[in-house]
Amino acid sequence: MSGNKDMPAAMKAAWYEDRGAAREVLRVGELPRPEAGPGELLVRVHASGLNPSDVKSRSGQGARPNTYARVIPHQDGAGVVVSTGSGVDGAWVGQRVWIYEAQLGRPYGCAAEYVALPARNAVPLPDHVSFEEGACLGVPALTSHYCVTADGPVAGKHVLVTGGAGAVGNYAIQFARLGGATVYTTVRTEEQAQAARAAGAHHVIFRLEQDVAGRIAEISGVPDGRAIDRIVDVAFGANLETSLKVLKPNGVIASYASDQVAAPAVPFRQLLALNATVRYVLVYVMDQAAHDRAIAAVTDALQNRQLQHHIAARYSLEQIVQAHEAQESGATIGKIIVSPDAG
Repeated sequence: MSGNKDMPAAMKAAWYEDRGAAREVLRVGELPRPEAGPGELLVRVHASGLNPSDVKSRSGQGARPNTYARVIPHQDGAGVVVSTGSGVDGAWVGQRVWIYEAQLGRPYGCAAEYVALPARNAVPLPDHVSFEEGACLGVPALTSHYCVTADGPVAGKHVLVTGGAGAVGNYAIQFARLGGATVYTTVRTEEQAQAARAAGAHHVIFRLEQDVAGRIAEISGVPDGRAIDRIVDVAFGANLETSLKVLKPNGVIASYASDQVAAPAVPFRQLLALNATVRYVLVYVMDQAAHDRAIAAVTDALQNRQLQHHIAARYSLEQIVQAHEAQESGATIGKIIVSPDAG
């Protein structure tokens, strides 16, 4: 093992031992500092990013069961490598990194001063990208890249991103725009519209005030409104009626959530008539090749200063309950950051 031998034996961390409401189960205090095992890095965490899947896991509603007796939450983060385990090049020590899926298949994630994780789950972070910005990546960036690109290049295509102000939606707009697509997006408020425009959306539609299908027909000039090649969808069930109106034959719906309608009825005949592809996207079970492609795209975009990172709010580790409640409220625009350095 290589790295700093003078690190403290304990660390500040947040954790839960029961599933339930944030203020009932989350605790903040000291726990033993982990060590990097074989093939692992130990990272001093400077910022962790909060995702809907983190709060769902904590509440017991996650898509993947969580059976650990004690959990330090948060899959995403950013920091500096302070030591390496056996089989890992010691040159990692001192490297700034962004972290993804830190708590996948493991009990301890990024809501702590230190996290030990497989070396493959840490990616070099350019010096010009802050730790807070690095902590925005992870789940949203990898999910969005897969949704946009899994069915081939989007150059010259028309892409609809529903919920373009959300963490995934915001990156999806950017990846679709970088790929050469014409990007439409739906939002609820002017504040969300501003975020979507800043990300590069060509056309912003207010879904509560406007007929989405009608506006797409009007904007695109396609009389029947079937102008969309790809849909990156945050609410599969709730949006399905509209999706079926705007999707071209041989189009793709890539959906990563369906919270409003948890068990939507699938209109087989209509999807069949379109020869449509429906992708159900869960980043945690994407294969390694898909992860590698997304990480390469993120790395390239970061190096070329082509990605924006929309931070909704910042909390100290001691405020993790408020952070989780803010995430669950649905009122935030962008990524919530929790920092063990603050407070």
